[in-house]
Amino acid sequence: MIPDSLINLLRDAKRVAVLTGAGVSAESGVPTFRDAQTGLWAKYDPQDLATPQAFMANPELVWNWYAWRRDLAEQVSPNPGHYALAKMEQLVPEFATFTQNVDDLHDQAGSQNITRFHGNLFGVKCFDNHHMIDNWRELPGTPPTCPECGSWLRPDVVWFGEALPENVIDHAVQVVRAADVVFSIGTSSLVMPAAAVPVEAINAGIPVIEINPNATPISEHVALTLRGKSGEVLPALVEAVWGQ
Repeated sequence: MIPDSLINLLRDAKRVAVLTGAGVSAESGVPTFRDAQTGLWAKYDPQDLATPQAFMANPELVWNWYAWRRDLAEQVSPNPGHYALAKMEQLVPEFATFTQNVDDLHDQAGSQNITRFHGNLFGVKCFDNHHMIDNWRELPGTPPTCPECGSWLRPDVVWFGEALPENVIDHAVQVVRAADVVFSIGTSSLVMPAAAVPVEAINAGIPVIEINPNATPISEHVALTLRGKSGEVLPALVEAVWGQ
């Protein structure tokens, strides 16, 4: 049941910002970071496979782990929550999606204005100079080497010990502070610095709506919590507010 107060708030909203986390992708079948440790990979701590040091020590191992994760992500499709967010973007004058996920399910669903905090699993760059390489699937080697500088290629994701893309958090904070409504969806609100983004909105007095099956550290501080899966709550929300 969508409260009337939220329906009216969204009908009047001109600027909406959304933060999505692993729970949104998990509903499509994408394993969370630690849930990916199954089968051949069960003996590895994922944190030992997601650092620059791990890559330098065993680039083939790390490359293969990300290739396996990429294969898993390619086998799934956007869920109704992804499509509902894409529909909301069409219905709200200014709509921004900020995601902690590294898959491309928001893109597949039709979302346009997407900012990725942790990079893109399907993007590849070189280790030394960050040259972005589009045709990496055609290159030999495990991992392949950069056609421009010869250094190893690596996934374009943010590893432990690395900074987020330049200015991405500042941009997110700027957007949420100017928003009429902010959503925090399917995120544990534990992974920093992305977890600080909805807190900025709360501190600025902007209504934050949390959609999550479970309580999180920000639950008691948000304007409204909708308990449930995003794939169920978001389509109901779009229908209640816009009749679509």
